[in-house]
Order: sequence, then structure tokens, then C-alpha cells
Amino acid sequence: MNYQECLNYLEQASRFGIKLGLENIRLLLQELGSPQNSFPSILVAGTNGKGSVCAMIHSALHKHGLKVGLYTSPHLVRVEERIRINHEPISASDFCQILSYLRAKVDKLLSSGRLTFPPTYFELLTALAFLYFSREKVDLAVLEVGLGGRLDATNVVTPLLSVITTISRDHTEHLGPTIRKIAAEKAGIIKPGVPVVCGENRPQALEVVTSRAKEAGSPLIRVFGRGKFFEISGHSTSSYLYYHNGEKFLFRPGLPGKHQGRNAAIAIAALSVLKDKWPSLIREKIIEGIEEVVWEGRLEKIGEGPEVYIDGAHNEEGARAIRLFLERKAPGKIILVFGILKDKAIRRVARQLFPLARKVFITFIPSPRAAKPEEIFRLTHDLNGQIVIEPDCLQALRLAQEEAGQHGLVLVTGSLYLVGEIKKRLRENEII
Repeated sequence: MNYQECLNYLEQASRFGIKLGLENIRLLLQELGSPQNSFPSILVAGTNGKGSVCAMIHSALHKHGLKVGLYTSPHLVRVEERIRINHEPISASDFCQILSYLRAKVDKLLSSGRLTFPPTYFELLTALAFLYFSREKVDLAVLEVGLGGRLDATNVVTPLLSVITTISRDHTEHLGPTIRKIAAEKAGIIKPGVPVVCGENRPQALEVVTSRAKEAGSPLIRVFGRGKFFEISGHSTSSYLYYHNGEKFLFRPGLPGKHQGRNAAIAIAALSVLKDKWPSLIREKIIEGIEEVVWEGRLEKIGEGPEVYIDGAHNEEGARAIRLFLERKAPGKIILVFGILKDKAIRRVARQLFPLARKVFITFIPSPRAAKPEEIFRLTHDLNGQIVIEPDCLQALRLAQEEAGQHGLVLVTGSLYLVGEIKKRLRENEII
């Protein structure tokens, strides 16, 4: 298949939607020779922060001279962004070659009746990532769970370490309506005897994770608690102290926002546990990786005069973290560009952000999953007295920049899909 044929094949697979379960992916990987067993891995789940934590762990391990795979989702502009080794996305040629090989295997399994339905988009990409990491002989792979944990396609690995970042309400139609049920799905990545690092500190969720870890005989490392984590200053570029087993880590995360201080502490805890299995890891290189990490679409600054930030916050907890950043960074100067998927808690997300803005531009994401701007307005019109509907997201950004003026701040948020579309359109217009 050429590149466009590969994209078309994945697009066809995406029409099957989300189908949680491990039967299909296990059968497919068995047919491929179980590539996921040929390299050690770290598996990271959570409602928010898991992509950032994966990026930080990846960055720190790369600083040690290791060959490190990174598998994340979703992508922003090109699908190859999901699969990286030492920061470099898989090439288009490697992507097409492996996907063509995968397609032949899938067709064989379907024609023989061993597979009763085709793999989903995410299952295909997960299998592709495993094949690529195996072929390239990575020293270790950092894997981000796509949805939930227990039934996610990534959960076929037995990792060196499991990580759960945070647990809050999101994807309730798939994971359940309560924190306890969602926590049970996230805790499904815990494997017998495998240590688990947990950044969640709320009793309801922590009780579920603790219980699961005890059942599995898995050491549980809680990141936050009395005397473990301290913020040094109150600015958006705060420094932090984190203590793990008496070892002190003083760091300033490369990613902005107070929530990234907490994400960094989770990554440091994970890397500290990994030091038991990888004694060559050292504190200085860990901190260097945390401080130099780059992760697109997470309070990423893409413009000056006015400052323009893009962030994929799409649920209430994520929006709350962005709100804290905005309150410190530019109170009274914020112009918001907002688009979101229709299956999200639209009003809860907007309630965190709309009251902070001088003006809100509601826009549209070109996706069948996107909420229509008129529906967003219906749900949120009482949260801000200056709301404008502009369906074209690039035009909404331009209008927001004009409204903000030289010394204002523009934030584009509500979905990583919106962030990706903005980046794609700006690149097409050679603006960034």
C-alpha cells in the first residue's frame, strides 16, 4: 500500500469505532509472533496527564543513551506521531511497509474465520507499534493506554512497571459512571508482582487501586502524601521538590502549568522505581530529561504579541488545571477559542474556562464526533456574556488574536483534535 492507501485502510477501520476487549489483539499478535514480548515496557494509564508523563519518562530514559520507544494517542497532525523512537516518529515508508504486512495477516485471519470481526483503528496501530519496536530492538518502550486500562489493546504486555496518573470522570459511556468503576478499569493494568506507581490521592479511587495491587501482590508506590511533594514558588515556572525513599529531586518541568509539576513527580517516581531494575539510571539525567521535555499540544506556546497557547484539555479536571495556569499567567487578558467533542461533559469543561475569558469564540472540529457550535452555545451561553460562533477554527483564532491585542493571551482548547486541526491549518498556511 502507498501512504494514501494506508490512510484509507485506517479510515475504514475507524468506522468500527471503539471496541474494548483483548481477544482480537491477542489473536493478531500471536499470529505476528508476539512482538510485544521482545522488549521491556512501562505501561501508563490515567484520566489526565498520561501523555505528558509518558513524554517525560521517554525524555529521561533517552538522556541515559537508551534506545526508547514511545507509543501515544491521539496524534495531532500525522498518524506517525503516535509511534516514536528517541523522539523521532516512524517514517512514512516504515509505517506503510508494516501496515501492509499487518493487513495481509488480518485478511488471512478473517478469511480463515479465526478473526470474527476486523481489528479496530487503535488495535491496528498498537500492533504496528509493537512490530516496529521489536524490529528496531528498542531497549525499552513507554506505552500510553488508549482508553481505560483493563480492556485496552496495550494491556497485553507484562510491563516492568505500571503507572496510573489520575482518575476522574471521562469516557463514562465506556468505563462506567462512578469514580470507583473508572478506577477499577484503570487498575486493570496492574499485573501480578509488577510494581505500580499511583499519582491519584483521592480516597475513593485510591482504595480501588490499593485493593487491586494487594490482590496482585504488586508493590504500590504512592507519589503524593505528607512530606513528599513541595512547590517552591508560585509562578507558572515554579520549581518543585520531590522526595522518593529519602532521595531529593529538585526540578523545574519543561512543560508549563502547575499540573505538570505533579506529572513530573509521577514520572520521577516511576523512574526511581525503575532504577531498581536499571541501576545505571541517575538522578541528574532524570531531572535533565524532565526539564528538557517537549510535548506538543499541552500548553504549547505557538505565538507572540499576543501570546497564543494551545492545549488539548477535554474534561473537567484538565480544564481546571488550565484554569489555574490562566489565573496566574494573565488574569483579565484571556481570549478563548473553544471546540469540543459531543461525547464530553461540555458544560463542566466550559464552566472552568469561560468565566475567565473576556471573549469566547466557539468553533468547530472537522470530525463526526465534534459538537456543533450551536449546541455548545446552547449549553454554555450563560457562562460568558461575550460569546461568538465562528465555525472555521483558523478564522476563530485570527479573530481571537485581533481581540486580544498585542498584550493579551489567546488560548485554544477543548480537544486535542482541535489542537491538531489548528496546527495542520497553520502549517498549510506556512504560519508556523
